[in-house]
Amino acid sequence: MPLTVKAYAKLNLMLDILSALPNGYHDLFMVMQSVSLCDLVTLTENDSGELTLTCDNPQIPAGEGNLAHKAATLFFEETGLPFSGLHIHIEKQIPHAAGLAGGSADAAAVLVGLFRLCGKTPELRELIRLGAKLGSDVPFCAVGGLMLAQYTGTVLSCLPPLPFGKIVIVKPDCAVSTGEAYRAFDTAERIRHFDRAGMLASVMQGDLDGVCRRIDNVFEQFIDVPERVVIKGVMRRHFAQSACMSGSGPSVFGIFETEADAEAAAAELRRSFKNVFVCDCVGRGCEIL
Repeated sequence: MPLTVKAYAKLNLMLDILSALPNGYHDLFMVMQSVSLCDLVTLTENDSGELTLTCDNPQIPAGEGNLAHKAATLFFEETGLPFSGLHIHIEKQIPHAAGLAGGSADAAAVLVGLFRLCGKTPELRELIRLGAKLGSDVPFCAVGGLMLAQYTGTVLSCLPPLPFGKIVIVKPDCAVSTGEAYRAFDTAERIRHFDRAGMLASVMQGDLDGVCRRIDNVFEQFIDVPERVVIKGVMRRHFAQSACMSGSGPSVFGIFETEADAEAAAAELRRSFKNVFVCDCVGRGCEIL
């Protein structure tokens, strides 16, 4: 029987880069939140002896170039469990190259789903270990909720959930290369860092106003997304408690206290942008249906 997994998108409530590491990666400080915008990843076992992947979005690579395909290959290599054949189908709702970890979420869903298909309950550290071999966002996407992610994104600490209202996400038509974003950080002459201790204190105290005041993204200092100012302006006119870019962009999200304010902002934004979503925070990274 096919197994379908919801793969939830992520937002960066705070994204700061502490330094470049000797291995070419970066030392990160990220407060991350899963949201209800999701892809659907369906796993179907078969006797073909092959691993295949399809997607309903033709812009998404199929086959070995897809991170979800790599996740399945890694799973069987690392666990040593028998492989007879598997087909992965992805129904995309999370926009591609958006700073929302869509590819990482799909890969995480494959890992979670394969453990279920094989009748195994993975330990948290095993999911994180496997996810870290695939990408810096995959460990968080496999676990999800509200978490602090440090080092290369692979050191995770659970944080207590916050009473967020509605989230509006807008993905402009442009795309941002994550690699180029990090190279821009490496060559930037001056970086403004954030109140990381204050953010964590606000989260632990359940101080939503304090959290919203401290939401920020270091990439906004040197990644040019022309529509960002317009999007934030619309959100603030409709009483967004905070508005910020997620990941390396270009998506911008706003946090709203009421559904009415969120829907009003989304309605205005849809006049100019086709990828506009109203969603909720969720307490997990993947959900088996």
